[in-house]
Amino acid sequence: MAPGLDYYRSPEPTQAPVVQVAVDRSSTDTSSTDSEPSDRRLTPSPERPLKPGVYYNPRLDPKNFIDGPLSYDPATRLRQMLARPGIVVAPGICDGISARCALEAGFDCLYQSGAATTASRLGMPDLAIATLNDFVQSAQMVCGLSPTTPVIADADTGFGGTAMVARTVYQYARAGVAAMHIEDQVQTKRCGHLMGKQVVSREEFVTRIRAAVIARDSIPGGSNFVIIGRTDSAQVLGMDEAIARLKLAADAGADVCFIEGVKTSQLLTKTIEALKPKPVLVNVISGGLTPSFTCKEAEVLGAKIIIFSLVSCVAAVHGIRAAMQSLKKTGTDFTSAQGMDPKAFFEVMGLSDVVELDARAGGTAFEVV
Repeated sequence: MAPGLDYYRSPEPTQAPVVQVAVDRSSTDTSSTDSEPSDRRLTPSPERPLKPGVYYNPRLDPKNFIDGPLSYDPATRLRQMLARPGIVVAPGICDGISARCALEAGFDCLYQSGAATTASRLGMPDLAIATLNDFVQSAQMVCGLSPTTPVIADADTGFGGTAMVARTVYQYARAGVAAMHIEDQVQTKRCGHLMGKQVVSREEFVTRIRAAVIARDSIPGGSNFVIIGRTDSAQVLGMDEAIARLKLAADAGADVCFIEGVKTSQLLTKTIEALKPKPVLVNVISGGLTPSFTCKEAEVLGAKIIIFSLVSCVAAVHGIRAAMQSLKKTGTDFTSAQGMDPKAFFEVMGLSDVVELDARAGGTAFEVV
């Protein structure tokens, strides 16, 4: 049996482990899914046995992460943050500079946006252009800046079939990523806040989630890597279908549910209530499909994670545009520098840490900088 498959429980001990979560239904037939009790994914008990094909791993039960000091392992730390009170706020970062600025500001979780990664590494739009290697290389750099800080990373569609989804999990986990979200768009995907999106069937989406969960559970030593199921179907097939898909993703083992492009606070509340006890992630992009919820507003509505995907990218465009236009017009960068000299710039990038390390190791290379 492949590692991880044993977590898809079957009520019949003589049957092989069940990995089929649910048959595909038409987008208009959501009555049976929507009418099921919201607690059907809770810890199994004699009074509440698991449904056939529903994933449950007792090691990853949220109750195991409520107490104790925060872990140095970023994935474990993120699970602790999810299990405890308060909303997890993750600003979108696009490169090392934006990651450094987010850490300097005191954020305890970061979000590696797919759109930001594509823009910063390739100078291209978020239209399925960046590859797995682009994402992993970016993640390695970001996770190395503060190894204990959880990084939630976009994984698009998983970059291919089930084998590629599994490879993505392995690569992300090895890079130090704490969590990844995987979506139900077709392979030629686009930013979730652009029009014209297309999604795969429920079955294909669930297969992606299941492949990610099996891959995570096959990592030696028992990885706490967090799998986030994302659906982009709300704008294509409607909110009922989006919620139904996220319920199936939860049954397949997704630790968190992410509905992209939810348009009102009422719809977000409806989603959160329907998916309890699974935590829900909300993505805020200024000018996008989702209202510009503040962190506090999202927390009051019941969201557990809020990400601001393009906060650094958009700020960078505005700032760099202004600096370039000023340089072109005046012939100097004096105004745009705002008094920041090279040493002050490098301080934001961790200069003092490097100097201290060298001195503690007995080096003399940076006695004067």
